[in-house]
Amino acid sequence: MLRYESTWLEQIRRRKDGVRHARVLVACSGGGDSTALLVFLWAVRKSLGLELMVAHADHGLRPEAESDATFVRELCRNLDLDLAEARLDVRQHAAEHSLGLETAARELRWEWLRAEAASCGATAVATGHTLDDHTETVLLRLSRGGGLGALTPLAPRQDLRWSPLIEARRDELRAYLESRKLPWREDASNEEGFTPRNRWRALLKTMRAEAPALDAHLWETHAQIAELKHLREAHAQRLAAHWTVEADALRLRGPLQEWELRLCLEAAFRQLHWPREAQALRDLSHWLHPLLSRKTRKPKTWGHWALHPAEQGAWLLTAGER
Repeated sequence: MLRYESTWLEQIRRRKDGVRHARVLVACSGGGDSTALLVFLWAVRKSLGLELMVAHADHGLRPEAESDATFVRELCRNLDLDLAEARLDVRQHAAEHSLGLETAARELRWEWLRAEAASCGATAVATGHTLDDHTETVLLRLSRGGGLGALTPLAPRQDLRWSPLIEARRDELRAYLESRKLPWREDASNEEGFTPRNRWRALLKTMRAEAPALDAHLWETHAQIAELKHLREAHAQRLAAHWTVEADALRLRGPLQEWELRLCLEAAFRQLHWPREAQALRDLSHWLHPLLSRKTRKPKTWGHWALHPAEQGAWLLTAGER
């Protein structure tokens, strides 16, 4: 077993990805990431007890698509693996649903992958997401104002998706293929700046030149943040005596510290399907906190929020028209 393979296999075992003795559908475009993924899983299939099948989708967007499909067919033939193929009409789907091509392609691809997995009895769809993808995703989320949720790591396993190489760098995957003297296909559109991810990818080249360990440090930071998020959610549940979700209202009871009030609001708003942007919750908790401990119990309003006295010293928070 090569050094890369033993390292990635150990990462899977350490994370407890939960994919063992299972049938796995491997999504392979023919690019460096997914080709390395397929070859790696084939190499460790006995160690993990995996039965592999391969899926390749032609999105109908690139003139090189048929060459990519031919490459994947030959690879599967050499590995003696069954291959499922589909041609997806991404442009039509994008036009019908007013979507960008990237979003439309992802929707159609996953709709097909789920159906194919169900058809062949696969319990996971393996994708070639890397540590580079993780960094790009986090920066995309932050740029859109994702708050604490933006800083949680990409889960190696989420529902059907399994990303066994999520801790591997993109360059490592290509070095791995080179060590095995295996080719791959490059999608030139990944270097074009027509999507936010591609633009971040270009910016990150300069950032990584300054800080080569950027991706690994972000992964560790985000893993710690995920643990802190679990602690926050657990503490919010321990404060259950201070908040209760009702039909269209939130019943609150002090005393609470302001940061604890924000935890309660965030947990309750999630259940109520109310918007919970970080700054909005901060402003709301700043207004609510002193009111909850006042002896004078009169209704108060702030913006579209209303606070009403309730029985036994509680308060009822309602939301009006925004």
